[in-house]
Amino acid sequence: MSSLDAESVAERCGSLVDGQRSPEVSQIEVLSPRDVPLGGPRAMTVRRTLPQRSRTLIGAWCFADHYGPDDVAETGGMDVAPHPHTGLQTVSWLFSGEIEHRDSLGSHAFVRPGELNLMTGGYGISHSEVSTSRTTILHGVQLWVALPEEHRHAERDFQHYAPEPVGMRGAEIRVFLGSLAGHDSPVRTFTPLLGAEVILEPHAAVTLAVNPGFEHGLLVDHGDVRMTDTLLHPAELGYAQAGTGTLTLANESDKTARMVLLGGPPFEEEIVMWWNFIGRSHEDIVRAREDWANSSDRFGVVEGYSGDRLPAPVLPNAIIAARGNPPRR
Repeated sequence: MSSLDAESVAERCGSLVDGQRSPEVSQIEVLSPRDVPLGGPRAMTVRRTLPQRSRTLIGAWCFADHYGPDDVAETGGMDVAPHPHTGLQTVSWLFSGEIEHRDSLGSHAFVRPGELNLMTGGYGISHSEVSTSRTTILHGVQLWVALPEEHRHAERDFQHYAPEPVGMRGAEIRVFLGSLAGHDSPVRTFTPLLGAEVILEPHAAVTLAVNPGFEHGLLVDHGDVRMTDTLLHPAELGYAQAGTGTLTLANESDKTARMVLLGGPPFEEEIVMWWNFIGRSHEDIVRAREDWANSSDRFGVVEGYSGDRLPAPVLPNAIIAARGNPPRR
């Protein structure tokens, strides 16, 4: 999915163990979402928790949109025309519905619940996303991963993976990136990452053994979930800094809770984000925009989409500054 609101967002593994809540993290930062209308003729509104002024990245995760559940008969669903990306990987994960994906690599695939689609747009790629006629309720997350400097011009790539659910007492986990709960994802990334969907039964609590070198983010889809010592409500993202080997999650709801757990080692590079591009300087963004506007071979052509590609918005009348995270305590 594109960040088609065209705002400048240059604002800045282990196993599962049952147990009691532990004092592994003394403080959780709560990131509240903001509503963002995506552009295009059939706009939809998403809840965005990354990036924001207080935090640009969690590991290499630099973008988190949470949308739905939307009744497509009322909202019109998703229809995102071909648009470009540079310097990132897109991670698509659905809870319900189906999205048709086409890209300039020639990939034609579907995003379905519980199945990962990961697209690499290093030097340049373009793609379209359209909810299918089989979709009644559209609900999921769209995530971006920043590529490190040495790989940010990587070739186009597309990977699909359907992880098996890992059932534990009171919990079910699908590990789509990295390692958790004794399960390893085979999906290739350019920095160490963790990505997993976690479902907790009513009033269930589990303690996850995690990589202590990772910082973690927990995006709550539904339910009231306590992350260590902090209660998170639906659409909120809890952040835990690196340094702990366990995270405790507790569902304090009378209904099943669902969340997405993200992680990775702190990303030490500053990045520039604008529209659908990630670079290291204002000039990187200007060049990418010009290449898209001029129909450069850099982004290729998406075949099979019935309609025009998305035009690039006007650049802000200011230098887009690079941003990183605040200094670690």
